[in-house]
This record gives sequence, C-alpha cells and structure tokens, in this order.
Amino acid sequence: MTVLSPIRVTVRVHPRASRPHRVWDGSRLELWIRQPPVDGAANAATVDEVADWLGVPRRSVRIVSGHAARTKVVEIEGRPVVPPPDLPG
Repeated sequence: MTVLSPIRVTVRVHPRASRPHRVWDGSRLELWIRQPPVDGAANAATVDEVADWLGVPRRSVRIVSGHAARTKVVEIEGRPVVPPPDLPG
C-alpha cells in the first residue's frame, strides 16, 4: 500500500466578501468568503472551500498556520480527485 504525504497550500482569505470566489495562481489560492473573521467562522469556511475546490472530504483539510491571519497554510491529507494545475506534491 502506498502512503501519500500531505499537501500544503498557502491560502489568502478575504472575509466578508459580497460574493464567494476563488482564484488559483499556481502557487497560492485566494478565497473570497462571506463569513466574518469572528468565532472561527472564516476558518471553517476556508476549510469548506478548500475541500470543495480539491474534491476531498472536509476532514482531510486542516489549517496548520495562520488561524488568526488572512494568509493561512492548509494541509490536505490524501490526494484530490482532480488536482488543479500546478498543485504541489
């Protein structure tokens, strides 16, 4: 059995956006989310959006740094179903 190492992706979050949107520039994901950065709402939305973007379960995504910052590093366990272009790993 092959064990895959986790992928780490830098995410720049724009909370309180008028509409959700995401842009991958080949090295960083930019997320515009509606949730405010209050009581973990923006972090939960970030995890949801990254999981949706990669086609992995929410439990496979976790924020490893930047919990209180707009720039975060998220770790994805396993591999996405259809990786975006230039996804590291």
